[in-house]
Amino acid sequence: MLNDEHFIKMRLFWFTHNTEISKKVARTCRYYGISRTTYYRWYNRYQEYGVEGLKDRSRRPRFNPRTTPREVVEKIVYLRQYYHFGPSKIEMYLAKYHNIRVRASTIWRILKVLHMNRLP
Repeated sequence: MLNDEHFIKMRLFWFTHNTEISKKVARTCRYYGISRTTYYRWYNRYQEYGVEGLKDRSRRPRFNPRTTPREVVEKIVYLRQYYHFGPSKIEMYLAKYHNIRVRASTIWRILKVLHMNRLP
């Protein structure tokens, strides 16, 4: 698997090729098989942030509107810690006493992420 250094060097080659050899962005892009949009995106990042701007950024979204609300997760954790309920019983309890609808599979996934899927 290629690391960041490889991609940084490759992107720096684009810029040096443009300034020293071809003198035109279109020729450089044709030579390296990239679009001018890609070239200018990386060139602007390089101008703004320097070499650090040439590293790949995370594609992970910053926010997911479908995440389970924090209050619900806290209730799930509380029921697991103090009552040792399983996902199905937590689902039933939240629906009956708090009027919160969460699937047992979602509860299990939350418990697994928090490393609480196994009882002690």
